[in-house]
Amino acid sequence: MEQQRPSTATLTRRVEWVDTDASGHHHHSLIMRLVEQAEHRLIRDAGILEDYFSAAPRVRQEVDFTAPLAFGQEVTVTVVCERVGRSSVTFAFEVWGEAHAGEPRRRAASGRVVAAHVPAGAERALPWPDHLRAALVPRAG
Repeated sequence: MEQQRPSTATLTRRVEWVDTDASGHHHHSLIMRLVEQAEHRLIRDAGILEDYFSAAPRVRQEVDFTAPLAFGQEVTVTVVCERVGRSSVTFAFEVWGEAHAGEPRRRAASGRVVAAHVPAGAERALPWPDHLRAALVPRAG
């Protein structure tokens, strides 16, 4: 039987000065910016960039913050397409702070983002077109 793997994307970057508050720790908004960058990579790699982002507003997001990130620290973000519903998609994510300044690698945040399919001109969520659904569902691995 063919094994399925979820649609996923991972990226790594450093925490910049602009990403931090006065204490030198990350500002909470950094997490969602990182998640959106990884989601962009996933969608781009799936080949649906223009069709998806023009019609997929966020309708829910949840974040559990578990450790601070520091200026200059390398961060790894992974986004996984967890579920494709009739008119929504759920992405799960984890953000890890890599070992830095004597601290071990730690998970800084995790959570979920839900986007709905609302094409241009629509006033509510509509079912995903077949080509978007096929690009988002788990792929053979």
